[in-house]
Amino acid sequence: MAQIRIARRVLTECIAAMAFPILLLSILVAPVSAPVVAETDRSRARWCGVETMPLKPSDHSWAQWVGPRLRSRSMWRTDLPVFVTAVLLSALSLLVAFFGFIGAAALVFSPVFWLFGVAAQVGPFTPESVRETLLAMPAGIVLGAVTTTVLTGTSFLRDLLLRTFSRSRDPDLLAKLEELRTSRASLTAAFEFERQRIERDLHDGAQQELVAVVMRLGMLEATATAAAADQERIVRLARQAQAHAERALERLRDTVRDIHPRELSDLGLIAAVRELAARSPLRVELNSTGDDAQLSSPTATAVYFTVSEALTNISKHAGVGSARIDLRCATTDVHVRVHDDGVGGARIYAGSGLAGLRERMRSVGGNLEILSPPGGGTLVVASAPSQPPW
Repeated sequence: MAQIRIARRVLTECIAAMAFPILLLSILVAPVSAPVVAETDRSRARWCGVETMPLKPSDHSWAQWVGPRLRSRSMWRTDLPVFVTAVLLSALSLLVAFFGFIGAAALVFSPVFWLFGVAAQVGPFTPESVRETLLAMPAGIVLGAVTTTVLTGTSFLRDLLLRTFSRSRDPDLLAKLEELRTSRASLTAAFEFERQRIERDLHDGAQQELVAVVMRLGMLEATATAAAADQERIVRLARQAQAHAERALERLRDTVRDIHPRELSDLGLIAAVRELAARSPLRVELNSTGDDAQLSSPTATAVYFTVSEALTNISKHAGVGSARIDLRCATTDVHVRVHDDGVGGARIYAGSGLAGLRERMRSVGGNLEILSPPGGGTLVVASAPSQPPW
C-alpha cells in the first residue's frame, strides 16, 4: 500500500509538472481559476490518501459552484493561497522531473548510446569510454531514486500547505459547519417537542371525548334494554353522546389543522393566514400585500406556523385582546410582522415553540427575530426567500 501511495504521489507531481504551462496561463484569469485549482488539489490529496473535505457539492456543476465561491471570503483565505502554492510547486516539479528523470535515463542507457556513437552528456559528465558508460548506469539509478524522493517530498509539502490553509484560514467554513450541527440538534429537539404536543392533544382532547361517547352509548344501550319506556332518558343520553362525538371531531380537525392546514395547500398563504386570524380569539388586523403564488410549500408552511404560534402566545401571555399582522409577499421573498401591545418580555429559549419555528425558518433560508421589551409589547418578524436555497 505504501508503494502504491508513493507511486501515486510521483505520478500526480509529474502531471502537475506537465500542467504547469496551463497553470501559468490561468494566472491571467485569476481569481476565477483559483477555486478550480484548489478543488482539484483537494481531489489530488484524497487520491493520495489524505483526508480532505470537498467543497464543491456533487450535484453542482463547476459554473454553479465557482460563482458563489468567488463571493466567499474563504476563496481569498484558502483557495487563492492554495492556487499560488500549486503554481510554485508545479514549477519545482517540472524542473526536478525534467532534469532528474531525463538525466537518470541518459545515464542508465549510456552504454546503448555509446554503441551508436553518441556520448550521452549529463551536466558536466560526458563518458569517454565504455567503462565510464557502465559506471554511469548505477549513478543513473541513484539519480532516479533521488528524483522520486524529491517529487514525493514535494507532494507531502503540497499536502502540508493545503491542510494549513484549510484549517487556519477558513473560519467561515468552520462556522457554517458548527451552525449546521447546532441547527440539526435544534431541529431534532423541535420535532420531538411537536410529536409530544400532538400526542398530548390527541390524548387530552379527542381521546377523552371518544371515551365519553363510548360510555354514553353503553349507558344508552343499558337503558334501552332495561326500560324501553324511559324515552326521555334515552334521548338525553343520545344527545350527550352526539355532543361528545361532535367535540371529538372538532378537536381532531384542530389537531390535523395544526399539522398542516388544508387552506394553505388549497388557497395559499394569504388565505390561510386570513382564516387563521378569523378563528383566533383575538381581534386581528390583517394587512397583506403582494401575490403568494411564487412561494414554495416549505416557505409558506414555515411562515404560516410562525404567525400561528405568535397569535397563540399573544392570547396566552400578552394580556391583550388584539393583534396586528403585516404580510408582504413578493416574487423573491416573503416578510411577516406580528405585533401586540401586551406585557412584552417574550424571548426564544431552548425547547420552546418559537425556538422550533426559528429553526424551521432557517431551514428554508429565512430568519425569525423577536423584539419584546418588558411592558413594550412584542414584535415577531420573520422573512424567507420564496424558494429555499436547497
